[in-house]
Amino acid sequence: MKAMEKKILEEGKVLPGGILKVGSFLNQQIDTAFLAEMAGEFARLYKDAGVNKVLTIESSGIAIAAAVALEMGVPMVFAKKHKSSNVDGAVYTAVVHSYTHGTDYTIVVSSDYLGEKDRVLLVDDFLANGKALIGLTELVRQAGGTVVGAAIAIEKGFQGGGDALRAEGVRVESLAIVDSMTDDAITFRA
Repeated sequence: MKAMEKKILEEGKVLPGGILKVGSFLNQQIDTAFLAEMAGEFARLYKDAGVNKVLTIESSGIAIAAAVALEMGVPMVFAKKHKSSNVDGAVYTAVVHSYTHGTDYTIVVSSDYLGEKDRVLLVDDFLANGKALIGLTELVRQAGGTVVGAAIAIEKGFQGGGDALRAEGVRVESLAIVDSMTDDAITFRA
């Protein structure tokens, strides 16, 4: 999606440690018109996949996942990073390492919200090393559901997560794949 590449070049900022800051339009302040455009593109890409549920991880994936779910007319579920008092009963859990925060989380989804009849589209704002998607896939596997693919706003191709998932047979559709970043240049995969 050339519009995503253009948006990154115009509004993104490379921070030390391989961090791409896109808070001005994607995950702190949200450009809602652009969000709707992204959701429409993901709905188009997965229109024939039989998606009946969208799954993401809190928190910055929630906005895009909700927009995609709304566009597709299906429910959206998000995995919490910690079990809280309002998550009771049987749960599915997986450990996920956050590259951005440098810590491990045990993500949790109530068994009330994922089941064996679900055909799940994983949605997230970023894909770096793939740990979040692996964790979400594990939740769907525990529920007996099927992952139909992953819809990613920005993939950091140089970190290999997307390529590893594709090699495992996961369909990954990213609106932009960053092949390299320096303080003054961002290169996208053709």
